[in-house]
Amino acid sequence: MPEHEGHEGHDDHRGHRAHDVVIVGGGHNGLVAAAYLARAGRSVLVLERLDHTGGAAVSTRPFTGVDARLSRYSYLVSLLPQKIVRDLGLDFRVQGRTISSYTPVERGGQPTGLLVGGGEERTREAFARLTGGEREYAAWERFYGMTGRLARRVFPTLTEPLPTRDELRRRVDDEEAWRTLFEEPVGVAVEQRFTDDLVRGVVLTDALIGTFADAHDPSLKQNRCFLYHVIGGGTGAWDVPVGGMGALTDALATAAREAGAVLATGHEAVRIDADGRTAEVTYRTADGEGVATARHVLVNASPQALAALTGDEPPTPAEGAQLKVNMLLKRLPRLRDSSVDPREAFAGTFHIAEGYEQLAAAHAQAAAGELPAAPPSEIYCHSLTDPTILGPDLVARGYQTLTLFGLHTPARLFEQDNDAVREELLRATLAQLEAHLAEPLADCLATDADGRPCIEARTPLDLERDLGLPGGNIFHRDLAWPYAQEGAGRWGVETRHANVLLCGAGAVRGGGVSGVPGHNAAMAVLEQPAGG
Repeated sequence: MPEHEGHEGHDDHRGHRAHDVVIVGGGHNGLVAAAYLARAGRSVLVLERLDHTGGAAVSTRPFTGVDARLSRYSYLVSLLPQKIVRDLGLDFRVQGRTISSYTPVERGGQPTGLLVGGGEERTREAFARLTGGEREYAAWERFYGMTGRLARRVFPTLTEPLPTRDELRRRVDDEEAWRTLFEEPVGVAVEQRFTDDLVRGVVLTDALIGTFADAHDPSLKQNRCFLYHVIGGGTGAWDVPVGGMGALTDALATAAREAGAVLATGHEAVRIDADGRTAEVTYRTADGEGVATARHVLVNASPQALAALTGDEPPTPAEGAQLKVNMLLKRLPRLRDSSVDPREAFAGTFHIAEGYEQLAAAHAQAAAGELPAAPPSEIYCHSLTDPTILGPDLVARGYQTLTLFGLHTPARLFEQDNDAVREELLRATLAQLEAHLAEPLADCLATDADGRPCIEARTPLDLERDLGLPGGNIFHRDLAWPYAQEGAGRWGVETRHANVLLCGAGAVRGGGVSGVPGHNAAMAVLEQPAGG
């Protein structure tokens, strides 16, 4: 891949290839950093161990002989600032969803549910039908009005130098919001503001995505998860990446290459030696080992991987706790709640077994070392909003994708027999879904070229193996508050090595598909003179 004139690396006095910056890992954050730095005139080398860039933010065709390009691991966009899209001139856009969520439930022996979206009046009526009055909807509006105001104030700070806690509190300028999200367990807010179990559960789910915690966990890691889920874009809306998640990382790779960065796939970094002024990155390829030298090294990997590269003591990993399932259907299944069109129910987030008490029971069972009897999960259909990920023939025949994300299944549950537990959990999870369907899911599943059902499942241990996520944690470690704490540094990407920065999801203000750590690491480098 050609380097642009003026951005070339050079040989150092030992004959090693030298660059201004070497980036370890070609996931989306590494590509963001590469594009910013190369556009600023720095010579940049990205070392990626796989044969492609993109990390977890990729689109693939997982089913043999089927023209369906799925966002295989990460699948929705909220935390990516438009600032990054504009700054880098990315050919990428997202599409909003008119339906926020649908949650089925049985009340009085009859199937019903809560549909949120489609306009204020329609949502108000859905709350009234479910709860028999106006109270819950009014509480919903007040609560999310508060989180919306907080989002508009907090989200812009993610691409600024880290504020102190007091500075962020002043920026929020709402003591009720600060206490609710930053100081008290989110379960307190949920129980004080809402009375209906189903409504409580829908609110709580945003605190549990990829986070194994009870609503009242004193560590408040559930609050940090909730915060990141409601501040995205200053609105909290979770949008569909047009063309799939791979469209984003393809656009980022193009931007980085066009700016002059070199993206070297099949290059696995194995060691970093840094003295604060220069660094050497030893890497391995199919042809042997090589060394690249640089003034700065950015590590787009987990804190555990960073420690392994630098020889430091690794932090204690925070295990992941999710089941990820991709499906391709010949048609969407009919629902027992016939008042709702499946095309609406699956367009937003379809909550399964996520009542408040169900979530508490599932957490307690998993904490005791057992699979939840009623595994909670949520589904959405990408192709309803963006059919471009399907081949024209599949679109014409009415095929649809379904993406399921299961909660409260920590990595420890799979350690004895990952394959067997995966199958057991998948059966139990799909059974919870089928309880709300008017026909078997198996009747709707498409088949691949070999006649196999188009369904794949990934446990935390699978994600650790495939993507290097420690314990399968999609955030690399527990999410951090978006303000400065001891050792966080100016941008939240600094490490104990002066010229080695962490630009992956485990950085402060990392987690999710955001590009924020990549942007912030690039800014930290650009604050220093090109030769320093």
